[in-house]
Amino acid sequence: MNRSRLDLHGAPYFFVTPFFLLFAVFGFFPLVYTAWVSLRSWDLTGDAGFVGTANYQRLLADPDFWNAMLNTLGMFLLSTVPQLCFALVIAGLLNRPIRALMLFRLGVLAPIVTSVAAVAIVFGQLYGRDAGLVNGVLGLVGIGPIDWQAGKGSSWIAVASMVNWRWTGYNALIYLAAIQAIPRDLYEAAQLDGAGAVRQFRSITVPLIRPALIFTVVMSTIGGMQLFTEPLLFGQGDISGGSLRQFQTVAMYMFEQSFQNFDYGYGSAIAWMIFLLTVLAGVANALIARRLKGGI
Repeated sequence: MNRSRLDLHGAPYFFVTPFFLLFAVFGFFPLVYTAWVSLRSWDLTGDAGFVGTANYQRLLADPDFWNAMLNTLGMFLLSTVPQLCFALVIAGLLNRPIRALMLFRLGVLAPIVTSVAAVAIVFGQLYGRDAGLVNGVLGLVGIGPIDWQAGKGSSWIAVASMVNWRWTGYNALIYLAAIQAIPRDLYEAAQLDGAGAVRQFRSITVPLIRPALIFTVVMSTIGGMQLFTEPLLFGQGDISGGSLRQFQTVAMYMFEQSFQNFDYGYGSAIAWMIFLLTVLAGVANALIARRLKGGI
């Protein structure tokens, strides 16, 4: 009897313990250690001692940090909003009875399994200034060649297109799984009431997959704040994100300060600022979702 009770109450804790142990070692400890380093003056010569909030005060007055933050937010908006909208439309199409349905569903996963380096090479060719396909297409409608890496807005669009291409299919599959959990009776009742496909999608599908929508928004926010690989490869490994830092993200700026300038204390302060902004974005998403839920 006692053994059964122990199995009933103790087994769940036993199974989840490995996750929390690994999180403590590889997640919580680095977080706390980074916070400790951010309060010290620490460079390549070693730890020079406690400096309090000096690194954070320097960060708030650093124009390069705010430029990187602006770049991050710009690329985040250009990638996340179209990405989730396209994913929702694709999920709606994949939920319809079409030929070769499984092939299309597997096809949306192709960008995820493609190497990021390969993606960067392909998109680098597409956005080439002199012989790029994108400039070639724009030339057909009378638009002159664009140096995509030179401008802030053009480089944001190029990097955002790489992110959109990689992650739209992933989010579409999440939406598709949520859509297929909706009872078919609701759609049949809507059809009897004369609701068309668009009205069903807007009034039934979107409200009932709200948890999946919130999840993808939160995950996209986290990914957007940590955007690093795509802009780095777009700039062919230039950690400064172009000659005028036009597409340097805040994660790239943290890497530059920590591992190129070897200013570990300042780099840790940037890392903690990214963490705090990500938490704030997550809390804002949760509050907005709760407000929308209460309004419906």
